[in-house]
Amino acid sequence: MTATRRLCVFCGASPGARPEYAEAADALGRLMAAEGWGLVYGGTNTGLMGRIADAVLAGGGEAIGVLPTSLVDKGIAHSHLTKLLVVETLAERKQAMFDRSNAFAALPGGLGTLDELSEMLALAQLGFHQKPVALLNTAGYYDSLLGFLRHAAGEGLVRETHLALLGVAETPASLLGLFSGVGGEAKAAGAISSRA
Repeated sequence: MTATRRLCVFCGASPGARPEYAEAADALGRLMAAEGWGLVYGGTNTGLMGRIADAVLAGGGEAIGVLPTSLVDKGIAHSHLTKLLVVETLAERKQAMFDRSNAFAALPGGLGTLDELSEMLALAQLGFHQKPVALLNTAGYYDSLLGFLRHAAGEGLVRETHLALLGVAETPASLLGLFSGVGGEAKAAGAISSRA
């Protein structure tokens, strides 16, 4: 199956402390496959990353992984992907993921996820792309980040118009709903500026 729309998912290479995180990754992967969304992600078989890839593949969907050589050498590359792209650097990894995706979503994750999410938002803020970017705020995982961003806006360091670049969803279905118009010039709805 070749997807016409691909969602780049940033998420943890660990499962996290709550079962809800893995459940949401599984549910999103199943829904993506059912609705014809291909997956672009970090290419490992571990944690939430492995869970969403397995769910997409189990549903007959397309899953493209992008992994640096140094991580392939650690034996954590997913061995059943539609395609695995091996690159040398994290910068190349992010570029390859960007080039193959129509939209971006962050599930619970750590520093790598925050780095990837921040870069996509910064590029959107500067006008380098108009692809929608959103969070899946499973079990309130991103509440503190959203609070920080609202604080930064209140302090005059982030514009409200730039907050609106980040969509926020509480469920996998509502997350994909934010991207319903992708294929044209769709932008994520339900942004954090509208949240108290």
